[in-house]
Amino acid sequence: MGKINVFDTTLRDGEQSAGVNLNFEEKLEIARQLERLNVDIIEAGFPASSPGDFRSVKAIADTIKGCSVTGLSRSVQKDIDAAWEALKGGVEPRLHVFIATSPIHMKHKLKKTPDEVVETAVQSVRYAARYFPHIQWSAEDACRSDLDFLVRIIKEVIDAGASVINIPDTVGYITPSEIGEIFSYLRNNVPNIDKAILSTHCHDDLGMAVANSLSAVEHGAGQVECTINGIGERAGNASLEEIAVALKIRGDYYNAETRLKLNEIKRTSSLVSKLTGMVVPGNKAIVGANAFAHESGIHQDGVLKEKTTYEIITPELVGVTSNRMVLGKHSGRHAFKEKVKELGYNVKEEELNRLFAAFKDLADKKKEVTEDDIFALLTEERVASSVAYYKVEQLQVNYGTNNIPTATITLKTPEGKELQEAATGSGSVEAIYNTLERMIESPVKLLDYRIQSVSGGRDALAEVYVKVKFKEVETSGRGTANDVLEASAKAYVNAINRVLNRKSKEECSETVQL
Repeated sequence: MGKINVFDTTLRDGEQSAGVNLNFEEKLEIARQLERLNVDIIEAGFPASSPGDFRSVKAIADTIKGCSVTGLSRSVQKDIDAAWEALKGGVEPRLHVFIATSPIHMKHKLKKTPDEVVETAVQSVRYAARYFPHIQWSAEDACRSDLDFLVRIIKEVIDAGASVINIPDTVGYITPSEIGEIFSYLRNNVPNIDKAILSTHCHDDLGMAVANSLSAVEHGAGQVECTINGIGERAGNASLEEIAVALKIRGDYYNAETRLKLNEIKRTSSLVSKLTGMVVPGNKAIVGANAFAHESGIHQDGVLKEKTTYEIITPELVGVTSNRMVLGKHSGRHAFKEKVKELGYNVKEEELNRLFAAFKDLADKKKEVTEDDIFALLTEERVASSVAYYKVEQLQVNYGTNNIPTATITLKTPEGKELQEAATGSGSVEAIYNTLERMIESPVKLLDYRIQSVSGGRDALAEVYVKVKFKEVETSGRGTANDVLEASAKAYVNAINRVLNRKSKEECSETVQL
């Protein structure tokens, strides 16, 4: 079995999904879960793009010990310097430096000749080699580049010190057979290719990112770059869970394996979905709610007799467990603490106290408290504490089929003052949002509103996701509560808080595609 390195770029390329805006604590939480999943490399961000990105990359590099942490850099000395300052405290500092190599990019974006691009690439790798023990070099838009030019520039950057060569399908243009030919050509024509690992990074614009990634593995790629749930720029990236399970189930065909702990896949998927607000479709392979559901009577009969008749992946393989009751209102603090640890979270005493109080409150309202409920509580607590500005203290909504819906809300400000306001709307949620907008005294445009239950039953927790435009910034917000209206208010306030926190730090992010 060949070893395939898994390079996860959820925190960099994945965060470039429209409307996704992870804060410092959320990025660190995802990084810890990626470490539990046992990925080989975490691309934590783009350190030179903003003070916020620099801080989060540095914190992740300093915290994560079970895998290598890398940061993105343009072929610019100041970017490389920023990356080194952020990453040097990691257990295995790694730089990911790139430059475009396709004719269309070199001419219209870089405005450089091919010779100038080669010179810039070599200089940046050689400079980075003074600091970094591992350097990954990427040819942006490689799949629309001239193959002989790729051979030339790859040879030069390997000689300069690059140990990983990434061949991105930046715009999701390539097909499986074509990308296989590219990797085969490079293996056969780059004279020093044995000194580097070939990597693949595919986008999903034509729905072929996973197929292209697996084709690259067939033809010599030793590393795959992917994201949890396939999130990312435009239509997204290759899905980590689909690639990992395909290599496991079809090991007989690919003769390749990863070191991933596959039973952490479902939990990782759920965490990323909750924190990004990007709901996983029910029919999503591996992690969708219907991935192990059998509706057809013939299928049900077959599975009951022998699972392998219609089930090639067991739920347990990817960490899908029954939604059984795990704790109740009579459960003590110690039992709750142990369950939190079992879910993979390390919490400080102060945070545990807040979580336990929230759990007891929930247990008084619900007959059954599931692992999903506790997971939602953990996420909600960390969302609320990491994005603290306004806080919903009280909410009252008057509604009747013959009455105008009216919401009365009390908000607590950062200074501890209480604001109270009321407003009407054509529905209860609109009344709530009209009231909050009046209290904030600034226009807020609601771009998206979604609601779902955490688990089954009429007493299930409600999760609300919103996307808003506030102070010329698009951002998302999340809220969880027993009552859908309370969850709606929390989500809206969470989105507002994110913008206000960001404005107060005066961050200005810069994103880059690969």
